Amino acid sequence: MKQAFITGITGQDGSYLAELLLEKDYEVHGLVRRSSTFGTERIDHLYRDPHSEKVRLFLHYGDLTDGQGLTNLVLDLQPDEIYNLGAQSHVRVSFDQPAYTLQTTGAGALNVLEAARQLNKRKPVKVYQASSSEMFGDVFETPQTEATPFRPQSPYACAKVYAFHQTVNYRQAYDLFAVNGILFNHESPRRGETFVTRKITRAATRIKLGLQHKLYLGNLEAKRDWGYAKDYVYGMWLMLQHDEPDDFVLATGETQTVRRFAALVFEHLDLALDDFIEIDPHYFRPAEVELLQGDASKANQKLGWTVTTSLGELAQLMVDHDLELARQEAVVLGSSNP
Repeated sequence: MKQAFITGITGQDGSYLAELLLEKDYEVHGLVRRSSTFGTERIDHLYRDPHSEKVRLFLHYGDLTDGQGLTNLVLDLQPDEIYNLGAQSHVRVSFDQPAYTLQTTGAGALNVLEAARQLNKRKPVKVYQASSSEMFGDVFETPQTEATPFRPQSPYACAKVYAFHQTVNYRQAYDLFAVNGILFNHESPRRGETFVTRKITRAATRIKLGLQHKLYLGNLEAKRDWGYAKDYVYGMWLMLQHDEPDDFVLATGETQTVRRFAALVFEHLDLALDDFIEIDPHYFRPAEVELLQGDASKANQKLGWTVTTSLGELAQLMVDHDLELARQEAVVLGSSNP
């Protein structure tokens, strides 16, 4: 049985990746930060093997900023694969907390690589680093490929560029099987509610049931390449099954504005977007990224990876999920229109 170690396991990508690996008969270990509240809602359904009483999912307290603690844990577990998905991953928040973002997103990745380097002296290990399309920033070319120069426009993106180059450095300097997955925006019903797509679907479904009256957003004309998170974690796994370590863009190759995504959501609910939307300058970034569009040809050809879910289908998935949440909320609040 293969063993995998996932940082950020309680997040959107981590939960889908854990699900995928358990389906492939891995034993899965995840890193979680100690807090006064539980944050495992996305993975609570994964604790037991449905075919036996054997537990194949294990959580370990730790922190990406604790390099020695991370190394000790990795050397103790001796996983075959490490997926570094943990980070302070909210772009807008990174402007308010730049040092913390650098520590977790940048230096945290270095700590993972160093732990893997130490383990690699004892047994082979493969490392996946979650890189981001935000690294392209104020883009030099469209669409963006693995060869497109980075021009980061946020503390988050700068930290991800640092992590990207450290991953390449460890691959070249220490012969470590380490790859960067340059993932463009990928969403799902498990997306955090502070991220724009989920913010839209949560607000729209609450508006539909009379629980909310307005949706406040920032730059409606920002263009993004949006896919389904479940497709993208499969691409992560494929990268570590490839014969040679390499870097890959995962993207749909199509771009839509924030306004268009919001319109799709409101259309699914038979609502007129313009009746409910308001612009709030608070949500604008100090430096905006106007256009991201990826070219996943390399991943298509070398990994056999493709997207399976359109943006319209993704919006419908998220609306269906959040409409049920809104109905539950309406019942609790005693709404007359649940």
